[in-house]
Amino acid sequence: MEEKIIEKIMDYPYLQKPVMIYERENGHKIILAYKPGTLVNISTWVKTGSINETAENNGISHFLEHLMFKGTKNHKAGEFDKILESKGAIVNAATWKDYTFYYVTLPKGPDEEYFKKAIELHADMMLNPIIPQEEIGDTFDINNPDIKVKRERHVVTEEIRMREDQSWTRVYNLCNHNMYTKHPYKFDVIGTAKLIAEMPRETVLNYYKTFYTPENMTTIIVGDFDFNKVLKLVIKQFDFQGRKNNSVKINTQDIPTDQMQYFEEKSDVTTGFLTAGWLCPPANDLKASILGDIAAIVMGDGQSSRLYQNLIEKQDIPIFNIVASDYYSFKDGGNFFIQANFEANKKEEALNCIKEEMKNFYEEKISPNELKKAVKKLKARFAETSETVSDIAETIGYYMTVCNSSEQISHYIKVLEDITIEDVQNFAKKYLDLTHSTFALLLPEDK
Repeated sequence: MEEKIIEKIMDYPYLQKPVMIYERENGHKIILAYKPGTLVNISTWVKTGSINETAENNGISHFLEHLMFKGTKNHKAGEFDKILESKGAIVNAATWKDYTFYYVTLPKGPDEEYFKKAIELHADMMLNPIIPQEEIGDTFDINNPDIKVKRERHVVTEEIRMREDQSWTRVYNLCNHNMYTKHPYKFDVIGTAKLIAEMPRETVLNYYKTFYTPENMTTIIVGDFDFNKVLKLVIKQFDFQGRKNNSVKINTQDIPTDQMQYFEEKSDVTTGFLTAGWLCPPANDLKASILGDIAAIVMGDGQSSRLYQNLIEKQDIPIFNIVASDYYSFKDGGNFFIQANFEANKKEEALNCIKEEMKNFYEEKISPNELKKAVKKLKARFAETSETVSDIAETIGYYMTVCNSSEQISHYIKVLEDITIEDVQNFAKKYLDLTHSTFALLLPEDK
């Protein structure tokens, strides 16, 4: 009996043809997008990251990402990379709060042979990883490591240790951890060295079986090819063999704090580091996500932004070395951040400057010119998402995985063009009030 496939069309601005979405009976989604040229991108996005982790297994999503490349039933460790890279492929993966994704970008090759081989190998890696103990490496005591043979467990713990020494990472984690009460977003995606050092293989395998299910996977292929032929090939290679879907984990969303929080740590640094954060609406609220981006651009994106102009360019006595803002959209709520590096002996002045700038932002309307520049910048960013096969795949993967929909892509330009000055101020008043903020500082140790 032939498998039933539900077809949908996605209108992706700037592309020459509509994007096709195929949903299989088991929930696995296949998305095909046309981009002329000789390169193709094959990726699979999995709906899991730190959003599905706990204090007991934090970092397991990233650890598993590394281990997925360590061989399958059909190909031993290293063979996957060796075969594809010999054909000019770029092979990699990434883990973030809401997702883990794996991708291959390569030339199609003669008669599309490289392309077909890449689909076969990619599917094999996604569905049949063996995660062998000899590749994971033995567990060890992180405080007294006695490692004779260094395997992937050691590689990941060393990566974590390097990040722990980074000042920006430390101050970001201090802020991020305290913005949330219970939600897993409070955890650092990379995890802790102690947990990874002690995590047994069985825990990793169970995590794979729980979250690497058909409903949780979206496979995206972008390039110039026959859609019908490639669809049949992907369905054939992605044979889940009756693998069951599991119930979706639902986290309770944190609400913004109702009074400003302040946290401070001391370290071996010579200047002060600051991260201030605010909780904002979920990513599927397209208008709110765009407003968050506009707020970040106006406040601290580049040398024409308010924070740069007012706190660096126009200051007679320097306080700040770096000051900027950014906005991140996540499934269970976005984050607005300000990050700054400042003269450590001017902590109070630095704090007061940041607070004053934020207060001015939500108490007074932005200028028409500020809105115009921000909208223009976001239009340019969105246009850039259609420039390469990788850009297209990542944009589709993000919206399908984090927002669980492609409508945001189709509606993005219209919603962006309808944003008003009043919309920006209302967003700022509701979400970016100082009473909803969490401030984290990293300062030099007392001498």
